[in-house]
Amino acid sequence: MRTRTRSRRAAAWLAPSALAVTAVTAALVVVPRLTEAGPGPDQGPARALDPVLAERAAGKTEGVRKGKPRPDARDVVLAVHGGAGAALDRETTTPEREKAYRDGLAEALRAGGKVLDSGGSSLDAVEAAVRRLEDNPLFNAGKGAVFNADAQHELDASIMRGSDLAAGAVAGVRSLRNPIEGARLVMEKSKHVMLSGEGADDFGARHGLRTVTQDYYWTQARWDALMRAKETEAGKGRAARSPEALADAQSMGTVGAVARDRDRDLAAATSTGGMTNKLPGRVGDSPVIGAGTYAKNGTVAVSATGAGEVFIRGAAASTVSNLIEFKGLGVAPAAYEVVVKRLPGLGGQGGVIALGPGGDFDAPHSSPGMLHGYLTGDGELITKIFPDESPADS
Repeated sequence: MRTRTRSRRAAAWLAPSALAVTAVTAALVVVPRLTEAGPGPDQGPARALDPVLAERAAGKTEGVRKGKPRPDARDVVLAVHGGAGAALDRETTTPEREKAYRDGLAEALRAGGKVLDSGGSSLDAVEAAVRRLEDNPLFNAGKGAVFNADAQHELDASIMRGSDLAAGAVAGVRSLRNPIEGARLVMEKSKHVMLSGEGADDFGARHGLRTVTQDYYWTQARWDALMRAKETEAGKGRAARSPEALADAQSMGTVGAVARDRDRDLAAATSTGGMTNKLPGRVGDSPVIGAGTYAKNGTVAVSATGAGEVFIRGAAASTVSNLIEFKGLGVAPAAYEVVVKRLPGLGGQGGVIALGPGGDFDAPHSSPGMLHGYLTGDGELITKIFPDESPADS
């Protein structure tokens, strides 16, 4: 089957003295059409959920809250993110490193897309996508997890099914190769929503999940990031004068996925190694249902990344859903309201990927950048890794 590649160009900014628009290229690959994607937004109630667009179309603008009225994309069946944080710099990122990150996101999308294309559920798709990201040392989850203050690895993950609000999570696991598998196991094989620490590791091992020793998670990049963080903590060296040098671009990151299947069922999953140099036992938003992960049929599937404590306090993921359900907002205005309008006031940055049942997709972020990508029903695969491909919302 033939594939075609085309590029998108986006304006990073317009300078008054310049006539040219800065060219921005986002990788875009065409893969086989996902026939089970279901009706597009024009064929269901999803578009009617956006009162901002409806009022503007009717010429009514008074009283309409300013925000982001339109989603980033439509007819999306699967989306992933690789974390929000300092982001990758176009000027200093080598072509090889750019390719590695784009390939990592694309491989996760293909893994989840393959599930959907074969008639699998959205839950299976998000697990497959996140598992692929956990196996990639570039991302702060699974193999690429950061170190805590004791130079150990403690990993978190969660997963949620929108059709019945079933959910599972693990926190502070130290030996599960793929924490997202542990999260799903908790959901399906226990009466609980979250297991933590040794109990979660043992539960996974008893049910046949793959286990590893701590050295499996070790990477040079994460070790170097921990050393820089220790230097900063002690107020020594060059790193102390440069807070952004605490870690590499993705050491504050997370990975996640959202999907809708042929039945328009939604699902979301999130996984992380946490924060570089975090206190042992610290748990962020990634395994917390309603904060880092949420999915509810008829509203939205959300996976978050950013300042975990702030996302917990703001109940970020479930608030997006609540704004859609109870206030009648569309996916884009609801996600924008939470990420850009509410969370920064609590003292933290970050972003979400949000997918509605009709395929409306949005990825707002207040951080300088957020690695993410999405797959549409007609087979377009798009990745965005530089800030000028997806500028921070304000």
